[in-house]
Amino acid sequence: MSRIDYEQRIPNNVGLSDDRRLQRALEKWQPAFLDWWTDMGPEGFQARDVYLRTAVSAEPGGWAVFDYVKMPDYRWGIFLADQQEDRRIHFGDHIGEPVWQEVPGEYRNILRRIIVTQADTEPASVEQQRYLAATAPSLYDMRNLFQVNVEEGRHLWAMVYLLHKHFGRDGRDEAEELLARRAGDADKPRMLDAFNQECKDWMTFFCFTMFTDRDGKYQLASLAESGFDPLSRTCKFMLTEEAHHLAVGETGMQRIIERAAELAMEDPNGDARAQGGIDIPTIQKWVNYWFSYSIDLFGSEVSSNAADFFGAGIKGRYREDQYEEHTALDQFIHLPVVRDGRVVTEEVPLRNAMNEVLRSEYITDAERVVKRWNKALDKMGSPFRMSLPDRKFHRRQGIYAGAYFTPNGDPISEDQWEARRKDWLPTDEDREYVRSLMKPVYEPGKMANWIKAPSRGLNRQPLDFEYVRV
Repeated sequence: MSRIDYEQRIPNNVGLSDDRRLQRALEKWQPAFLDWWTDMGPEGFQARDVYLRTAVSAEPGGWAVFDYVKMPDYRWGIFLADQQEDRRIHFGDHIGEPVWQEVPGEYRNILRRIIVTQADTEPASVEQQRYLAATAPSLYDMRNLFQVNVEEGRHLWAMVYLLHKHFGRDGRDEAEELLARRAGDADKPRMLDAFNQECKDWMTFFCFTMFTDRDGKYQLASLAESGFDPLSRTCKFMLTEEAHHLAVGETGMQRIIERAAELAMEDPNGDARAQGGIDIPTIQKWVNYWFSYSIDLFGSEVSSNAADFFGAGIKGRYREDQYEEHTALDQFIHLPVVRDGRVVTEEVPLRNAMNEVLRSEYITDAERVVKRWNKALDKMGSPFRMSLPDRKFHRRQGIYAGAYFTPNGDPISEDQWEARRKDWLPTDEDREYVRSLMKPVYEPGKMANWIKAPSRGLNRQPLDFEYVRV
């Protein structure tokens, strides 16, 4: 088992002290990271004690250390999953060859591009969420926000380590640029559109961690299959932390949905808003918006880049071992495409459809969560049900961009879309109403009216535990 050395200036389990050149380079980057965190991390709470979790080993169970820490003092570092002896590439054109410990020259640009794109998402979400603590619905939720934030910071460290270790001057320049871009900035925005969207209310935060971080799970899982072993080991470790982010989003949304149903049943007209809550139709609009933005992150349904990544053995399918055949040659997939305003099915080579294969796994996973939400509503006796929109709805990337579909996937005209979009996506009035509910609740054990209390506290602590000392 690979334990993490917390005696080092940069905690790590990669033997950083044995590589003095790399150690000096990362120690030079560290102050710039801390400056970024001070400027762009959670606003107004940097000096507060937060009950945070810190990893102590690379094993799946190595997450048991909880203690109060001020976020600027959090022990960010570089943690990789343990190396697997005699690991072999198990998909693409290099099947059976030993995995690479150094970057193959012919794949240098591809790997750098993938790592930088993944790395850019990590600080972006911290920037998007930096003001949320001021309107936290409870100390429990505030603490979860901060845990997500510090782990996104650590995920940035994970990718920066790869850039510094394996890409020389180019990698160092890319690492500096990761701290120069800003989410939503007009001049230097983040690379992916979803990470430039505003996050001004807590339902947006829960949708983001439910849907957008779930995309992260599938991207990391596909890279964990990589024939570039340092990238694979990095992503395997990150996946364990990512699971907490998804749980925050899934349970946070369920608590909002259940509270909406409770308030609707309490109101004589079935109106949750009249009781100071968020109504189910409004919640559904947030789900529609963030689900569609998040599935855009997988890229185009038909992609030569996706084919190249798979063929090179760099990016596999989700849980590649579940498949019987691992070259994806002479295989095809049927995709619905838009032709002359109609949806028709066309045959596409499987390698070129790898983005869509990954997106389908994601959608199946998200559907399982929605079923759990609906099971909870059914148990409450509520007539409401949640749903996911069709994958063609509200797309800005891929083969459906520029076309118009209902949430059920039926094609419509642009005029019909403009007439109905207010029924399907958040309006300015919806956003203003939701933000009007965002009032801070800092008393231990208390919750805002619009969200249900969790069923239990964190790490066997009671709900009225002081998760953040405000």
